[in-house]
Amino acid sequence: MLHGVRAIYLRETLILRHKLLKTLLASAISPALFLLAFGYGVGRGVQVAGSDYLVFLLPGLLTMSSMNQAYGIATEINISRFYFKVFEEYLLAPIQRWEIIVGETCYGITKGLIPVLIIGIYSLLTGVSLRFGPLFLLALVLHLATFALLGFVAAMIVKSHADQATINAFLITPMMFLSGTFFPVEQMPLFIRAVASIFPLTYSTALIRATLTPGAEVNFVLYGVLIGILAVLFLIARRIVAKVEI
Repeated sequence: MLHGVRAIYLRETLILRHKLLKTLLASAISPALFLLAFGYGVGRGVQVAGSDYLVFLLPGLLTMSSMNQAYGIATEINISRFYFKVFEEYLLAPIQRWEIIVGETCYGITKGLIPVLIIGIYSLLTGVSLRFGPLFLLALVLHLATFALLGFVAAMIVKSHADQATINAFLITPMMFLSGTFFPVEQMPLFIRAVASIFPLTYSTALIRATLTPGAEVNFVLYGVLIGILAVLFLIARRIVAKVEI
């Protein structure tokens, strides 16, 4: 049981070991630049919901950076599919098709944890107290699993790297800036709020920010929303894998 999941996860993590330094640098530099530009530039002295802007910004950087790493498995899967035919080997292997999905998703979760650790270090350096507890861990796993699955689905439906870039431009980039990562969604125009309500990052950012911010009230409905999104993405992924097999 789960032998396929372990095999796929082990393969991906072994590859990750060889590029760990690059992944660490990528996970560290981008949030640092946003922290300097927004936290100490635009947001200096600004209050959001009665708290310093840095308290608002750091959870947003955490969700944005971890989303990028979890979703980033899409590019790796595409390289494996287009050049090394690894996915075809998975289909020929004596494993269940859902194990391929779960194995890749677990790998995406692992990659997504790297920027979380880095943002934790940034919070210590900036003196911002974040509340890392069980509710945060549950929200984080749901968040990372959602975007790892989204990356898997995106990798399965594209036909080329150009298609992948198009998805990133029209989905991932707008999601990064319109989902409450840098500015409260409630303060945006009605049209932008309507667009933001489509993005799963809006819900995971709101939930993770609440679980990280001392004294903030956690909306447990958001856990159900993320679980629902996760279930839908998993069903879509299973259907796509079945069609690829045929």
